[in-house]
Amino acid sequence: MFLRSVKSHHYIRRCFFSSISHDSAITELNKEMESIFGSPPSSSALSSNAPPQVSTFASAGSKEDPVSLSHVDSSGHAKMVDVSAKEESTRVAVASCRVLLGQKVFQLVASNQIAKGDVLTVAKIAGITGAKQTGNLIPLCHNIGLAHVRVDLKLNEKDHSVEIEGEAATAGKTGVEMEAMTAVTIAGLTVYDMCKAASKEVCVTDVRLERKAGGKSGYWSRE
Repeated sequence: MFLRSVKSHHYIRRCFFSSISHDSAITELNKEMESIFGSPPSSSALSSNAPPQVSTFASAGSKEDPVSLSHVDSSGHAKMVDVSAKEESTRVAVASCRVLLGQKVFQLVASNQIAKGDVLTVAKIAGITGAKQTGNLIPLCHNIGLAHVRVDLKLNEKDHSVEIEGEAATAGKTGVEMEAMTAVTIAGLTVYDMCKAASKEVCVTDVRLERKAGGKSGYWSRE
């Protein structure tokens, strides 16, 4: 009986000292955390009804006008834009693209040895013709009476490519961006067609609008 009592007393003392040691370690850890991160917020601060902080990035974007698609009506269906109320103005657009030939094909084009003939001349005529067919190729484009179409092709020996630039102009109620981009695209596809027998790796790339002028939005340039 005495031994059991001694054992019980020893167990209680061990638990007591273990508990003290554990509490002391937690206290020391809390002090170290406060020295690094500062004191924790009070319970009153946590329970306050102060409104949450609002990000300035969210409010800044709300001032911009919403973006909408002109070729989609309020029901989400495709439509052709009615330009009858617009004022006529001189409109010009310039677009560009590149055709990557590779060294072998580039030398054939440069020396005019492609079996189908003069690549650059045929592509130039194709681009001009394509610009005049834009309204037939792209469903929601207007048929525009073009005043001028220019298509220039230049060989670039550094990357063995053909650089193509196209320009379209009119005096009307809608722009000619699509006509300029159609011109360079058709010219680029013609270069591919003329060269595909020599290599299937020819690549038409980087079709883009470079600049435009006229209309409600005025002048715009990529540079």
